[in-house]
Amino acid sequence: MTYPAGVTFVPGWLPAGEADALYDALMQQVAWETHRIRMFGRMVDSPRLSCWIGDPGASYVYSRVRFEPRPWPAALAALRPRVDAAAGVAMNSVLANLYRDGRDAMGWHSDDEPELGPRPVIASISLGGTRRFAFRHRHDPARKCTLELPHGSLLLMTGDTQAQWRHALPRTARPVPPRINLTFRRILPSP
Repeated sequence: MTYPAGVTFVPGWLPAGEADALYDALMQQVAWETHRIRMFGRMVDSPRLSCWIGDPGASYVYSRVRFEPRPWPAALAALRPRVDAAAGVAMNSVLANLYRDGRDAMGWHSDDEPELGPRPVIASISLGGTRRFAFRHRHDPARKCTLELPHGSLLLMTGDTQAQWRHALPRTARPVPPRINLTFRRILPSP
């Protein structure tokens, strides 16, 4: 399959046993919460559970809501140097999302907030149930592709990916086990 330029997909990046242990640890160590986001001019519950984690000062504004980072849980602090090495960037934050079933989803978007810089590197790790992930070109919606993100996989989005493409994790009616997604990022210092 051909992915957008700047996208690298590594299934089995974490061996199954290690991915299982990380999933179990994160279910216990992460302070999962329902974030409120602005959609179509009103505040609504996000259709998944989340937790913004990072170094002190790595705040993030999404949907006009500011998220202050929670401290790194032990399991993520231990994984962080390996993610940094794979991405070639020293990440200072991670958005942890818990998709409880196929009704939990993420709509079309790009990770293009100003605090990520003009060409952000996003390192996304999937744990738990396999879900379909979709890309759609910003200026030519006919250009699209999908891939299945299995347990232990790594998806790197670099270069102009966020400027040129949107991505989504669509809802599904088929039964799927819970899934944790970790999107590591580098928040740039405020000017």
